[in-house]
Amino acid sequence: MDPNNTSYPVKLYVYDISKGMARQLSPLMLGKQLDGIWHTAIVVHGEEFFYGGEGITNCPPGGTSLGQPNSIIDLGTTEVTEEIFMEYLSSLGESTYRGNQYHLFEWNCNTFSNEVAQFLTGSKIPGHITDLPAEVLSTPFGQALRPLLDSINIAPQGGNSFNGHYGQR
Repeated sequence: MDPNNTSYPVKLYVYDISKGMARQLSPLMLGKQLDGIWHTAIVVHGEEFFYGGEGITNCPPGGTSLGQPNSIIDLGTTEVTEEIFMEYLSSLGESTYRGNQYHLFEWNCNTFSNEVAQFLTGSKIPGHITDLPAEVLSTPFGQALRPLLDSINIAPQGGNSFNGHYGQR
């Protein structure tokens, strides 16, 4: 990228981890239509960053076992340099986004993407993504499945764990 350019594109990669099953089965199981079970990642400075059971992870864009994203949302641009961004991620990885803090419904990849998007661009990710856990849990079937779903730890394969130290990922 041009060293004189101080604006960097920020993208939200959106993956349906149900691979289309949510769209087909949600009306029967939940009594409402869900278009997908969303995993999100932020793409900036040529890398994809996401949060899961292993903590903050990065990989080349589209480089996880999930393959290519179902959609890519342009979140705008940022003036945050790669160095400042890595320091920010290091701070998050050492405090609020450690792997052992991951929780499918309350502290997940979408929580992370939303917070990072706000840091980089001042904007949130789409509400239909961040509202999905509450939507599922608002149904009797979602409540019945909650104990099982609470034990699920999502960590897409193919990324490098970001250990919280810039330059040593």
